[in-house]
Amino acid sequence: MLELFFVAGEESGDHLGAALMRALRERARDELRFAGVGGREMTKEGIASLHPIDNLSIIGFGSIPQRLPRVLRLVRSTAKEVIARRPHALIIVDSPGITHPIARRVRAAAPDIPIVDYVSPSVWAWRPGRARTMRAYVDHVLAVMPFEPEVHRQLGGPPCTYVGHPLAERAPRLRPDAEEARRRLASPPVVLVLPGSRTGEIRRLFGIFSTAVSTIRDRLGELEVIIPTVPALAETVRQASAQWTPPPRIVVEPAEKEAAFRIARAALTKSGTVTLELALAGVPMAVAYKISRLEYITVGRAIEKRLSSITLANLFLGENVVPELLQHRCTPIELADAMVPLIEDTPLRRRQIEAFARLDAIMRTGSSMPAARAADTVLQLLGRG
Repeated sequence: MLELFFVAGEESGDHLGAALMRALRERARDELRFAGVGGREMTKEGIASLHPIDNLSIIGFGSIPQRLPRVLRLVRSTAKEVIARRPHALIIVDSPGITHPIARRVRAAAPDIPIVDYVSPSVWAWRPGRARTMRAYVDHVLAVMPFEPEVHRQLGGPPCTYVGHPLAERAPRLRPDAEEARRRLASPPVVLVLPGSRTGEIRRLFGIFSTAVSTIRDRLGELEVIIPTVPALAETVRQASAQWTPPPRIVVEPAEKEAAFRIARAALTKSGTVTLELALAGVPMAVAYKISRLEYITVGRAIEKRLSSITLANLFLGENVVPELLQHRCTPIELADAMVPLIEDTPLRRRQIEAFARLDAIMRTGSSMPAARAADTVLQLLGRG
């Protein structure tokens, strides 16, 4: 019996963890038993979560004082459970602010338990010293970005394998069929507005995006605006956009979001994983982001100095084809100026589309999908491959 203990700290990690669990079950010769912390998807795959996954998340500096004591208790109790169970491996999934303290506690008390980190922290963006520090408590990193193994090698990090980005599995569902491709070029153009999936992002960006959309309408005429969001924020977004003329269509179900991506002419989006989704769908975009002044001073400036871009699509492509309007440049006028050429047939629009067409080759990891490659790497590490 092979027992694996998973810890995911938020919804994105829950999806990754569930996919890895499925792939492990398909490949393992021995019967598998899972334990740990996860959300709805991981629960479906067999984890009876020790506590609700939402209890582990801390988003934004403002939430730290209120939630930190509870999170620290859960970190301690989770590590204690791992140590007591002595699984064949601990697999931490993303959310390094939560999962890495657990891993450090486990390594200190039970150094014989292998620890695998699925999704590397952004050591290439800021705090590069974390890579070398991780060697003390992480045995192997499963990377989702192709340049990360070399980054860890250069920085003295743990052994690292590129297994592929999980979005590669969704790419076919993001591509339009013939009818959807015709709608993408028809009038009125469909424009996606993606201000984020967190309350703080909505608060900082929604008003700016709203004025930008109004400005674009003044310049180009009628638009069909679709706002993909998460169920928990749907009512907030609906109320915030109630005065738009005409009102936007708000979608929350995954199938609705994918359908919107397949017909979109262009997108105005916050930075994050969604930029890679849009690129895989072939949707030209302008990226915006704004954080608090304190966060910008303490973190944002350092990241801007280290990176040529914060946009995931640009990082994968190795060139800055997607315009970024960050912090002081995140204004309605600058966003509208960036978006209008992407809605019309211009060289800027065509350049993005041509660049996005290269992503399949860049993200390719052979014939197997990312979760399968991740599972193979875990089993090889445990001598079961």
